[in-house]
Formats: sequence, C-alpha cells, structure tokens
Amino acid sequence: MERRHLSRPVYEGLPWAYIVFGLAALLISYLLAAHGALSFTLGALGLAALLYGIVVLLRRRDYRELRAQYGNPDSITDDDSRTP
Repeated sequence: MERRHLSRPVYEGLPWAYIVFGLAALLISYLLAAHGALSFTLGALGLAALLYGIVVLLRRRDYRELRAQYGNPDSITDDDSRTP
C-alpha cells in the first residue's frame, strides 16, 4: 500500500491552522459565555487546538535544530561559546 504525504506548504501550514482555529474557538467561546456547555466545549477545543499547534511548531523546530547539529558536529561546540 502506497503512503500518501501532504504537500510541503500544507504540511508547514498545519500548525498555524491549528493555532488560528484555537484562537478563533477561544474567542467564540468568550462571546458565547451565556450558553454554558457550548461555551465550555468550544473553549476546551480551542485551548487543545492552540496547545497542539504550539507543540507541533516547537517540536519541528527542535528536530530541525538537532538534525542540523548532527549534520555538522562542530556546531554543538559553537552553541557553548554563545552562552555568557
């Protein structure tokens, strides 16, 4: 069975879409405060989407930095020279 992959622009934009969706859901949840359960559900989904988007962005950044360091072993010692 052939594995399907997302195109690069879609793949790179997904975390930002999660973040935008999460912020929009939190805003709508705030505006619908009078509708108890609906507001809570939207708020919880919004918070989860926002956190998921941030986590994915940070994990990709860390993975790419780590991969770059292993591609250039001297860059590991360069990082130590930048710290005061």
